[in-house]
Amino acid sequence: MALHAPTARFQATNCSTPPPILAPTGNTVGLRAPSDRFALKSSFFSPSLHVLLAASTRRCQQPLASAAPKFSMRVATKQAYICRDCGYIYNERTPFEKLPDKYFCPVCGAPKRRFRPYAPAVAKNANETAVRKARKAQIQEDETIGSA
Repeated sequence: MALHAPTARFQATNCSTPPPILAPTGNTVGLRAPSDRFALKSSFFSPSLHVLLAASTRRCQQPLASAAPKFSMRVATKQAYICRDCGYIYNERTPFEKLPDKYFCPVCGAPKRRFRPYAPAVAKNANETAVRKARKAQIQEDETIGSA
């Protein structure tokens, strides 16, 4: 494969047609079309080829300033929820609001309506048995004080 200097035809502004140097030769009858029409068919790489390809891609690119800003639909903060019956803390990837109404506590079987938002930071061992029982005792104590 010999490289030639670009001709005047190569300097055209139409980016949809490949330059004549990199155009397919047409002798690939019966073979699949290449996935990238600009892909090299040789293992020979030359600095002049990189300059040639860089000039053609620079011409075809759109300015980045005209692109519209992208907005994400992800929630920035994630709320934890606590079961009022047993102290289990729901802190999974799926937001609590998107869980079905038939969701129930995996520990005690309480329905979704028995969960309340939980403000304190959730530790890694938040759902271990001893920690959960201590939290349940605290919840029951708070409810008896509040109901008096």
